[in-house]
Amino acid sequence: MARGRRSRNPLFAFTSFLKRQPPKVKAFLAVVSGIVALIFLRFIVQDHDNLFVAAEAVHAMGIAVLIYKLGKERTCAGLSLKSQELTAIFLGVRLYCSFVMEYDIHTFLDSATLVTTCWVIYMIRYKLKSTYMSDLDNLHNYYVVVPCAILALAIHPKSIGHILVNRLLWAFCVYLEAVSVLPQLRIMQNTKVVEPFTAHYVFALGVARFLSCAHWVLQILDSHGYILTALGSGLWPSTVLLSEVVQTFILADFCYYYVKSVVGGQMMVRLPSGVV
Repeated sequence: MARGRRSRNPLFAFTSFLKRQPPKVKAFLAVVSGIVALIFLRFIVQDHDNLFVAAEAVHAMGIAVLIYKLGKERTCAGLSLKSQELTAIFLGVRLYCSFVMEYDIHTFLDSATLVTTCWVIYMIRYKLKSTYMSDLDNLHNYYVVVPCAILALAIHPKSIGHILVNRLLWAFCVYLEAVSVLPQLRIMQNTKVVEPFTAHYVFALGVARFLSCAHWVLQILDSHGYILTALGSGLWPSTVLLSEVVQTFILADFCYYYVKSVVGGQMMVRLPSGVV
C-alpha cells in the first residue's frame, strides 16, 4: 500500500524518471534546471546583493546543523576536519581582504562564519577526537592549498588600486573557496553512506554555492558585462566566474542524491560508486 502511494507521488515519479536516464541527459537536465532557477531569481530578487547575503545565511544554517550535531549528538563521524580547516583558511584570508579592500556587511557575515568554523575545528580536534574518522579523511590539505596558491600567482587582479600582496591573497581565497569542500566529498565517497546531519550541512553548502554563483551571473547580465571589466583585465574576471561555477557543480551530484533520499523518505543519503 505504501509503495502504491509512493508511486503516485509526483516527486517520487520524477526522481524515478531521472534515475533511468543516462548521465548525459542528467547533465543536460541539471543545466536546464540551473538556467530556469537563474531566470526565476532574476525576476523575484531586485537587489542581487541579497543573493550573496542569502548564500551566507544558508551557509550559517548549515553550520548551525553542525553545531547541533557536535553539541547534542557528541559525534563528528562523517565530518572532514580538513574541509573545516580549508574553510577557516579562506574565510580568514577573505576577512583580511575585506578589511583592507571593501569593509561592508560581508565582513560581519564572514567574521561570524569564521568564529563558528573555528569552534567546529576545536570540537573535532579535541572534544570529539575519538569519533573523528581520520583514516577516511585522507585528502591532505596541501594537495588543495598549493595548486590554489600557484594559480593565484599566475592569475590575479592586475590593477584595482591595491598592493600586489592583497591582490594575490584575494585571488587565493577565491580559488580555495571553490575547492574547499573536496576533502568532505572525499570522506563521503569513502563511506558511501552519509548520516542526516552531515547530509543537511553539505546540502546547505550546495545551496549557498548556487546562490553565490547566481549573484555573480545575474550581476554580469544586468550590468551587460561591466562588472567583469570592473574586476580588472586579463584572465582574472573570467576565472572568478569559472570558480563560482566550479564550486556549484562540485556539489551538484550530492545535492541530487540528497533530494532523492528526502523524497524517498530515507534518513541516510546513500551514494553509488563514482559519485562525488
